[in-house]
Amino acid sequence: MKRIAVFTSGGDAPGMNACVRAVVRAAVYYGIEVYGIRRGYNGMIKGDIVKLESHSVSNIVQKGGTLLKSARSDEFRTAEGRKKAFDQLQNLGIEGLIAIGGNGTFTGAEIFFNEYGIPTVGAPGTIDNDLYGTDNTIGFDTAVNTALDAIDKIRDTADSHDRIFFIEVMGRDSGYIAIQSGLGGGAELVMVPETDTAIEEVIETLKSGWTRSKSSSIIVVAEGDEEGGANEVSIKVKEHIPYGDIKVTLLGHVQRGGSPTAQDRILASRLGVAAVEGLMAGRKNVMAGVINNEVVFTPFHDTITKRKPIHPDLIRLVNILSV
Repeated sequence: MKRIAVFTSGGDAPGMNACVRAVVRAAVYYGIEVYGIRRGYNGMIKGDIVKLESHSVSNIVQKGGTLLKSARSDEFRTAEGRKKAFDQLQNLGIEGLIAIGGNGTFTGAEIFFNEYGIPTVGAPGTIDNDLYGTDNTIGFDTAVNTALDAIDKIRDTADSHDRIFFIEVMGRDSGYIAIQSGLGGGAELVMVPETDTAIEEVIETLKSGWTRSKSSSIIVVAEGDEEGGANEVSIKVKEHIPYGDIKVTLLGHVQRGGSPTAQDRILASRLGVAAVEGLMAGRKNVMAGVINNEVVFTPFHDTITKRKPIHPDLIRLVNILSV
């Protein structure tokens, strides 16, 4: 393989730049020409593709977001759009792709390979940590620490005013950010999509805390919880505890930004190099991940279809430590 291209797709995640840097530097190290596709599949269709050199990725390892930018592409979902993308890659002689993204990115890559035979190795770039085949995804550790910093600050004001705070973190389908930031932040309860937490349980937890002289409480809610987001949950709780001083904070997209942590930079670097070496070894339609500190390759089909559960011990710890 003499010429490859790298792109970022889907939601941005801290550490994507570190991964792009690793891909480019590894390609240069192995004597492979490398191109960057701007704005994901959309840029692939439009031919927004530039050659990258080692100096092209200088001074980006510490930056959040993505140098290559990201975009959704409805056109790539069509056969006509994928044909345009293939033609653009053919014009440049690109033989393999490295896709940094999540489920949707890898789904598109698998379809693209089945139609045109261009191999792709993926690197898991999403703050949600919801991809099967890796212990952590690029950006997850940074997002948890961003959420944790906010929880620590909110805890101060909650204590000062004897308030109940419902803090919503990202996680439409996954509660990984919620469970880890809630556990690290000493939350009284964490509500995640993977487990059913009835409003009655929330109320009981709050009342139980008051009997032990707790004057304030923090409830962390993943946006995809079955009871709704933090706003919906707080309204339901207020009906049963009308005298409570209840506040809501939605952390939102602040969790996607910021300088990546050391852990995310190192993970991204390992996976970027692994993706290049995977293509060189003839791998295709696989995601590079790290499990038990070892690089592994998981077929896109498994990454896309298999669910990554939250370890029940983490949920158990929240319940024990909130006493």
